[in-house]
Order: sequence, then C-alpha cells, then structure tokens
Amino acid sequence: MCSQKTVIGGPLEIGGRVLSLSKAIRAGDFVFLTGQIPMKDGAPLTTGTIEEQTRAVLNDITATLAEAGCERADVVKAMVWLRERADFPGFNAVYADYFPTDPPARSAVVSELLVDCRVEVEVVAYRPEGGT
Repeated sequence: MCSQKTVIGGPLEIGGRVLSLSKAIRAGDFVFLTGQIPMKDGAPLTTGTIEEQTRAVLNDITATLAEAGCERADVVKAMVWLRERADFPGFNAVYADYFPTDPPARSAVVSELLVDCRVEVEVVAYRPEGGT
C-alpha cells in the first residue's frame, strides 16, 4: 500500500479542453505518466514523420519527469503504441537516442486507435521519495 498519491503538474489540457486524467501520479517511489501523444502549442501534432513525432513525445515526457523530480534514467518501463508497423524502425532509432544506456523494459503494439497521430508513449519511473 502506498502512503500517498500525488498529482504531478496541473490539469491536462488539449485544445483548450481539460481532460479527465492526470499528467502524472507519484505513488510512493514510483511515478506513472499518462500516455503522451505528440503535441505542439497545446494541440495534437498530426503531421510530420515518425521521428519528429517521437521526439515531440519524448521531449514532453522528459519535461513531465522533471516536474516529478525524475529524469529519463529513472524510467523502468515504457509502453508504446504505433499507428503503423512500418513506423517501428524510425521510432526505435529516435528512442535509442533518448535511452542510450540501460534502457527501460519496453512493450510496443500497433493500434488503430491512434487516428490523429503516429505514436503514443507511456512510462513508469522509479525514484525514491526525497531521493536524489
């Protein structure tokens, strides 16, 4: 049982609409980030290559981790949804740049639910509360 659940960041908003989910939650020593889609200026990024969209997602994940007092090295698990199987090599090349050593455990699936963008990534980080 975790001692406390803390919401990280403010309300999650897309296109001026506040969504009914949290950007991230700290539960004990774990930080759970909501699945991140590529965003630009508060709206989903529906254009661009898989590499551009992957960078946008991983940059936003990096920023949210920082809000939680974490960094990419604290990520222990990543879950990835791709719109098209053919995007996997491009996604994987960019992902490897963001996690060059000791990468987290990862799952990846193709999902037709990704209609407006090419990729979504969700991560779980581990950093003891009050840890450095």
